[in-house]
Amino acid sequence: MAGTTPGTPGTPRVLRAMNDRAALDLLLEHGPLSRTRIGKLTGLSKPTASQLLARLEAAGLVVATGTTEGRPGPNAQLYTVNARAAYAAGLDVNQSRIHAAVADITGEIVGEYELRTPGRTASGVVRQVTDALDGAVKAAGITREDVRRMVIGTPGAFDPATGRLRYASHLPGWHSPTLLEELAAVLPMPFEYENDVNLVAVAEQRVGAARGHADFALLWNEAGMGAALVLGGRLHRGFTGGAGEVGFLPVPGTPLVRQVTKANSGGFQELAGVQAVPRIARAAGIDTPEQPYVEVAARLLAHAVEAHTEDPRYAELLDRYAERLATGLASIVAVLDPELVVLSGPALVAGGEPLRARVQSELADLAASRPRLVLAAVSRHPVLRGALESALATTRDEVFDTSR
Repeated sequence: MAGTTPGTPGTPRVLRAMNDRAALDLLLEHGPLSRTRIGKLTGLSKPTASQLLARLEAAGLVVATGTTEGRPGPNAQLYTVNARAAYAAGLDVNQSRIHAAVADITGEIVGEYELRTPGRTASGVVRQVTDALDGAVKAAGITREDVRRMVIGTPGAFDPATGRLRYASHLPGWHSPTLLEELAAVLPMPFEYENDVNLVAVAEQRVGAARGHADFALLWNEAGMGAALVLGGRLHRGFTGGAGEVGFLPVPGTPLVRQVTKANSGGFQELAGVQAVPRIARAAGIDTPEQPYVEVAARLLAHAVEAHTEDPRYAELLDRYAERLATGLASIVAVLDPELVVLSGPALVAGGEPLRARVQSELADLAASRPRLVLAAVSRHPVLRGALESALATTRDEVFDTSR
């Protein structure tokens, strides 16, 4: 009779590992749970749940944390995931600073650090990445070696064929073909890189407005306009990593832009980027400063939310801006037919429900399919949150695997 090898699906070892992971995920989702409650949620008997918790406690993955004092019946021991079982790091990079953070295995941020990086050069990028990381791990009270994995978020995307950063000419020092190799040589943990808007979508999918949705698009509007595309539950990056660079999208209402990568702009960026908001406001008779665009746009749209019912100028601002946003979204929706569109970034979030409702109405007229539009739910550092969620997902898969 042929025997089964360790780790074969269906063997007790694998089934135990599956139950372990199910219990750990429940503890992450619900917080401290008793043995009885874990048994009910997993369908395991009390003896099996007890063995499971003893196994996880011995492995350093769960810890006892108080009792069910104050509830009817005898007090029961509560268990929670051991936050110190592992750590993950995330970096949010833009042209003026690197924002680094470390989270424990539960997802709680335990250390942050921001490094200003004016005049960055290629030779200084590796040092600045490690300085930012070291600042965050110091704030967390740990060392680099305690971090299991790191994800770096940048504008643009690293081309998998060349290893060079594309679509982000405004990010000095990050375009060296050897940059990733140089980082790998000095970092003690595995690391990944990801487009910043893609990471915003990861944050919304894991802990925000897109939870439970396998097909959605996210439109981001900050200094630049971009999109993230999630199809079948997975990010769609494209052949060169450039999927979602919708700022380059040719749209009606703006001159055709040629050689867009050299111009670092395109039709949709000109039509509905943050720099368009002050122009629309001035055309509506609102006195508006010229610079800086992101702060001015967000401030104008936030004020419009408060004033649009009484001041027709602000109602016109919302109407015209929504029309421009819907013009580009109509092309995205026509190709992807997503279930959901998440509006994110300072300007779009500042416009709130009045802007969202107007874009939804305009899109219904311009597109054959009619996805539901929602505002982003992750408001604090969404790129960094996405980087941490991405790093934590892999870290948990590794640390929570008790079959090995």
